[in-house]
Amino acid sequence: CRPLNTKHMSFPLNKQLVDQTCIDFGLRNAKELGGASIRQLVGVVKDIERATGQEFIHMELGEPGLPAEQVGIAAEHAALKAGYGSRYPIITGIPEVKHWGSEFVRAFLGLDIPTDCIVPTVGSMQAAFALNMTMAQLDSQRDTVLFLDPCFPVQKQQCKVIGVRVDAFDVANFRGEALEKELERHFQSGRIAAMLFSNPNNPSWMCLTERELEIIGRLATLYNVLVIEDLAYLNMDFRDKDRGTPYEPPYQPTVGRYTNNCVHMISCSKMFSYAGQRGAIVAMNPYLAHRRFPSLAERYGNDGEFIRNFVYIVLYSLSSGVTHSVQHAMAAMFKAACQGKIDFVNNTREYARRAKIVKEIMIKNGFHIVYDQDADEQEVGDGFFFTFGYKDWTGEKMLNKLIYYGISAISLTSTGAKREGMRGCVSCIREDQYELLDQRLALFHRDYHDK
Repeated sequence: CRPLNTKHMSFPLNKQLVDQTCIDFGLRNAKELGGASIRQLVGVVKDIERATGQEFIHMELGEPGLPAEQVGIAAEHAALKAGYGSRYPIITGIPEVKHWGSEFVRAFLGLDIPTDCIVPTVGSMQAAFALNMTMAQLDSQRDTVLFLDPCFPVQKQQCKVIGVRVDAFDVANFRGEALEKELERHFQSGRIAAMLFSNPNNPSWMCLTERELEIIGRLATLYNVLVIEDLAYLNMDFRDKDRGTPYEPPYQPTVGRYTNNCVHMISCSKMFSYAGQRGAIVAMNPYLAHRRFPSLAERYGNDGEFIRNFVYIVLYSLSSGVTHSVQHAMAAMFKAACQGKIDFVNNTREYARRAKIVKEIMIKNGFHIVYDQDADEQEVGDGFFFTFGYKDWTGEKMLNKLIYYGISAISLTSTGAKREGMRGCVSCIREDQYELLDQRLALFHRDYHDK
C-alpha cells in the first residue's frame, strides 16, 4: 500500500461515538444504515459530523452542485413583486409555462407535445407519485408498475405507500435484443399497468439506446402498457454527441418516438440547478392525455379522460398547484434554453469532469466501477452518478465501514440492483475534497485490503 499523509486526519472515527449517533437517530447501530432511506442517511451523517467535528465527503444525496439559473431567480422575483404570491396558481399551469414547456420538448427532444398536454408538478417526485396512482386505477386487472432496475429507490417507495404492486428486473442483464424477450415475459402477465425508467439511468448512468427505446415503445403499444419516462438528466450523456443546440439533432433519445402510450417527466432540478424550488413538468402524448378510461369515469363520475382526472382529481388532491412564482421561473428558463441563452447541457458537463476524477481516485485505491459497461460494448459515461464496489463486499458492508472514514453514499441494494456496491453522486464534491477523498480511501484500503 502507498504511504499515507495522515496529517490532520482522525480516521477511522470513534466507533462508539458513531454508533451512539445512529442510535440517537432511531437506528440500533451503524450496521442498520444500509437499510436507511436516502434522507435518513443524510440526517444521520449530519449528526455524525456535528458529533465528531469532521466534515464528510457527501456522495449520498443527488443535489445540484451548480448555482441556480439566474434567469429563473429573476423571473420568480418579478412574479412576487407583481403580486402573484397572494394568488392561487392555475393547477393546469400558467400559459407561459405550458407554451415554453411545449417548446422545450420540441427543441431538445424533437417531439411535438401540445400546450394542453403540458402540466407543471411539484418536482418529478410529485409527478411520479401522481402518475403511478392514476395509472393503477385505469384497469382493475392491472395492478403493477414495472421498473427497470437499478432505479431511484423512492419511486418504488411511492408505489408501496399507495398500495401499488411493483415488478422489476435489472436492465443491465438484458441489453439490446435481450430486452425484448424479458419485457414481453413481464407484459404477458397482464398485470402491468405502467413501466417507469430513467434515461440516463439513476444510479448506474447507463443509457438506453434508440433500438432499446423502440423495443419498449413497440411492446408498450402491443400490450397496452403506459410508459413513464423520467428525464431528470435530460441530454446529460456527454460521451460523443453535443445535444445542446435547440431545435437541432441529435436530440435526447426518447420512447416518445415509438409509442403514443407515454408521458415524460422533465425536472428543473438538475438541468437548471433549481432543485430547491421543486419545479417540473409532465409532458403527455396527446393520444394518452385525451384517452378516456371507463374505470376513471365510473370512479370519479366524469368522462374518464386521462389528463382531466390526472390534473383535477389526483394532482389537486396532493396540492393546489405548483407555486406561482416557480411556474414563472420554469417558463423563463425553458424560454432561455430554447433561445440559446442558457446552455444547460454544457453547464452540466461539469459533472462529467468531476465523475472522471472521482472514479480515477476510486480505482487507484482498490475500488471498481460496478456498472461499467453500457450497450454496444461502450463504457458507461461520466456524469451525475456512478456506481462503485470494493472486492466482493455488499453495499451495506461498504456503507457500514466507509462511514467511519468520513465518506457517505447509498447502497445499491435499495435501488433494486442485482450487483453489489454503492451509488455515488459527484455533484457536491468540492475541488479541495479530491485530495481528502484520496487520503481517506487510501487509509480505508490500507485497513481492509487483506480482510
